[in-house]
Amino acid sequence: MFKTVHQAAWAFDAEWVPDADTGRRVYELSSDWTDEEVVAEMYQRHGATDEQPRPYLKTVMCRLVSLSAVARTEEEGGAVRLQLRSLPATTDPKARQASEPEIVRRFLDGVGRAKPQMVGYNSGSADLRILVQRGVVHGIRAAAFAERPDKPWEGVDYFAGGDWHVDLIEVLGGWGRGRPSLHEMAAACGIPGKFSGAGDSVQDLWARGELGAIIAYNEFDALTTYLLWLRVAHFGGFFDSEQYREEETRVRDLLERESARDGREHLAEYLREWNRSRRPEVAARPQLNLGL
Repeated sequence: MFKTVHQAAWAFDAEWVPDADTGRRVYELSSDWTDEEVVAEMYQRHGATDEQPRPYLKTVMCRLVSLSAVARTEEEGGAVRLQLRSLPATTDPKARQASEPEIVRRFLDGVGRAKPQMVGYNSGSADLRILVQRGVVHGIRAAAFAERPDKPWEGVDYFAGGDWHVDLIEVLGGWGRGRPSLHEMAAACGIPGKFSGAGDSVQDLWARGELGAIIAYNEFDALTTYLLWLRVAHFGGFFDSEQYREEETRVRDLLERESARDGREHLAEYLREWNRSRRPEVAARPQLNLGL
């Protein structure tokens, strides 16, 4: 369990696809190979079979195409501001042309400035790792993000395994056969899981030029991660039951507000799924006297 909830917290998620340019470099393939041929070779070298034609690729072999975060900020006086941010933005008409270096640089610059508590699901092995790897690949300077204090308690440190980066899969699952996926954990909690597709569909959406659908899927995962973090924080005593309900109401208000904007209609779909799948409130259940 994490030890604290910081005044600024970002629940983030990233989406990526195989990067043919990296495949050419790593495997020294001829420039005559098409991108499709290179990607097929990358999968082959990662153990592709008829049953699993697209095995997991190492993150360094992939390029980031979308980053989303639900940003919670507790301001002076106790007011809480909630935002949903994405790179590229779904309302950006030039989103298809957004470069990976620009996405990574802007996100890490934002983290470096705001210094939030970063919250992810399997982010220690995947989302945070690919940000660092691809940042290094593209020669990006992210000094404010990467800065580390002399002692862990003296400042922000995203690399020490402390509360500045909370990987919920480590809190909830650890290692072993009982390790739950984000979908399994969320669905069990009455939070929308992978109701609009799975991560392996991102490559096909990218090939068809459907970046808006990728960003929508990315935002769904960021929202799910945030709602799961709220539930874990309530379990850990950082929010009492009334505060937890207030935090959920803020998410609902965010979804209703954002879904009314052009290009953001998919957020109404997420809200409908949340209404459909949510579990009864704990406070509404009868309390049993077990004699303990």
